[in-house]
Amino acid sequence: MRAVVQRVSQARVEVDGQIAGAIGPGLAVLVGLHRSDTENDLAWMVDKILHLRIFDDEQGVMNRSLADVGGELLVVSQFTLHGDCRKGRRPSWNGAAPPELARPLYDRFLALCRARTVAVQEGVFQADMALTLTNSGPVTILLDSHKTF
Repeated sequence: MRAVVQRVSQARVEVDGQIAGAIGPGLAVLVGLHRSDTENDLAWMVDKILHLRIFDDEQGVMNRSLADVGGELLVVSQFTLHGDCRKGRRPSWNGAAPPELARPLYDRFLALCRARTVAVQEGVFQADMALTLTNSGPVTILLDSHKTF
C-alpha cells in the first residue's frame, strides 16, 4: 500500500463539478492499493498516517500528529501510485490491485481511520476526480507499507 500524505490548510475533491469531500486543516492522502496488500498493510498505514509528527508545536517544530491538532483527513483512492515506470515510457499498472480487490481494502482503510475518531472525508472510488488543495509548508510525505522506499 502506498500513500502520498500532504499537510494542508484546506482540500476538496470534486466529481462532475460536485464536491464529494472537503476538509479544513489536516491531511490530504492519496492511497494506492497493491494486489498483495492485506489487513496488516492497512493497519500499518493508518497508524503511520495518524501518528506522523508533521504539525508544528508552539516552538514551530514539527512535533505534533493529526490527532494532536484535531485535524481532518481527506482520503482519495489513486491506483496510479503503483505505476511502474522503470521500463519504457508507458507505466505498467500490474502491481495495482484490480477494482474488485481494491474497493473492499479501500473501504476497510476508511473504516479503520474513522474508528480512530478522526474526521474523514473521501473521494469517489474509480471516479474521475479533481483534487484541489493548499499544501501547508509545503509538507509532503511518501509512505509504502512494503517499505520499498
